[in-house]
Amino acid sequence: MQKTQKQYENDIIKKMKALRVYKPEFEHAITGLAKALVMQDSSEELFYKSGGQIMIKHTNKAGATNAAKNPFYLALETLRQDIIVYLRELGLTPSALKRINESSLKQRSASPLSDALAKLGK
Repeated sequence: MQKTQKQYENDIIKKMKALRVYKPEFEHAITGLAKALVMQDSSEELFYKSGGQIMIKHTNKAGATNAAKNPFYLALETLRQDIIVYLRELGLTPSALKRINESSLKQRSASPLSDALAKLGK
């Protein structure tokens, strides 16, 4: 059974909270990712119902038959690219999470107390 958009949204938020990268301001991006995941599920289903072949025979207007990529597969490729962009933006890939964690550590290194102590030492 395919997940609904709301189920995907809840799952994404749960994962983001577990990684401590969730903020309510990300709701729009979370909704976009959830929609893309639902569309990916639908496109995958159509792809497999069409035979699951990446390459298909296509007859053009002139009557010539050529090999072409299955349009359902092309849709899946595009959706996968969109999904990875959303995942990166939301901190749900290893490299994005590492970048977020490193930037938060840099921001924490300078505290008001350390600034005051540094000024006293000069």
